[in-house]
Amino acid sequence: MTEQSLLSVADRVELLVNALHPDRDHPPVVKLFTPDGSTTWLISESDPDDPDRLFGLCDLGFGFPELGYVSLAEITELRGKLGLPVERDQHFVAVKPLSAYADEARAAGRITA
Repeated sequence: MTEQSLLSVADRVELLVNALHPDRDHPPVVKLFTPDGSTTWLISESDPDDPDRLFGLCDLGFGFPELGYVSLAEITELRGKLGLPVERDQHFVAVKPLSAYADEARAAGRITA
């Protein structure tokens, strides 16, 4: 899986625009996940100085989802239990801000979106 197939040009623009408005609680732009594992990310921003550095809700499958930064390059290299690469959820459409997804994920112990 390449970085280009996980994020479109439009996604990258939206992630950068969101980063330029840190005072707002943005909805996630993209949902990434391991199809053969329990890792999920809801990404809402990218660092304007380092486009590889993404911000969002990260769930590594240990029951403690948290907000933080992740590396797109590292996500791209990650493989699940059966060796499958990370995929983009093509059907995901954010319906609320990232903080609402984070609150729900903390209560459930995992991202439920």
